[in-house]
Amino acid sequence: MIYKDYSLKKFHTFNINEYAKKIVIIRNINDLIQVWKKCNNKIPFLFLGKGSNTLFYKYYNGVVGINKIVGIKITENQKSWLIYAKGGVKWHDLVIYTLKLGIYGLENLAFIPGTVGAAPIQNIGAYGIEFKDICDYVEIFSLIYFRSIKIKAEHCMFKYRSSIFKNANHYKYIILAVGIKIKKAWKPNISYLTSKNIKYENLTAKIILDHIKHNRKKKLPDPIKIGNAGSFFKNPIISQKKAKILLLKYKNLPNYPEENGNIKISAGWLIEQCRLKGYSVGGAQVYNKQALVLINKHKATTKDVLVLSDLIQNKVKKKFNIILEKEVKIIRNKSC
Repeated sequence: MIYKDYSLKKFHTFNINEYAKKIVIIRNINDLIQVWKKCNNKIPFLFLGKGSNTLFYKYYNGVVGINKIVGIKITENQKSWLIYAKGGVKWHDLVIYTLKLGIYGLENLAFIPGTVGAAPIQNIGAYGIEFKDICDYVEIFSLIYFRSIKIKAEHCMFKYRSSIFKNANHYKYIILAVGIKIKKAWKPNISYLTSKNIKYENLTAKIILDHIKHNRKKKLPDPIKIGNAGSFFKNPIISQKKAKILLLKYKNLPNYPEENGNIKISAGWLIEQCRLKGYSVGGAQVYNKQALVLINKHKATTKDVLVLSDLIQNKVKKKFNIILEKEVKIIRNKSC
């Protein structure tokens, strides 16, 4: 299916009414190769899942390929479940599918919008687990050699909300699928679950799933009802020295130790301390239940969102001397 000079509103979760020269639904590798060859390195090409971490900057004068390449295959060995999932599968659907089969380990990553193909790009994470913790390999498809290549997790350069795949378009490949490895001996991870009602004894994956569902509904807007891209900024990671200075002044600052000795702090808390909850620029607003989320309250433009995000960064920098980094990818009209 091909759309010409068509709105991107329903193809990204911010629901902003920017347009693309052409939008193509891609259901298999042959579709992808045909579209790529027609672009012929002369027309900008963007491969997109659900657009859940994306903000388009004005008219996209190129081709947007919507990833609908789907499929899940599960095998096992003595100790682990081995899951092969195509990039167009919705991430949350994969989580629920595995739980229904009695495969536990993805429950902390439930309700994250987007597709499987986006998971390694951002190294998605929630409630104490990141994609890197369950990744066996990532399968890419080269748009130069027209063949697939598997990259083992240790070579993916996973970091907080980052990986080697951040520049996939630039290096002319797409993420075709991922390989996930989950130990059969399930151990619940409740390190980031704050409710006093969560107890390790008699804990099940279903209980964790229900708790996360409750938390997310309470704090995060449904992108179907309110346009947004989830967390707009990354949680800053700072040195222990800087964290100690901040904690002396702000004793209730949420902070989490990292493996390398640095400290992750809450970007949402920093924004809230600047009294920006509910603050608006045009149709864009800081969500009043979670300051880390910017929403399309009423016919927001990309300019509204960017002006608001710049204002937030400036306020946080002035108050805390911390530079917030955008987590959302701003799509500017550059060829791949």
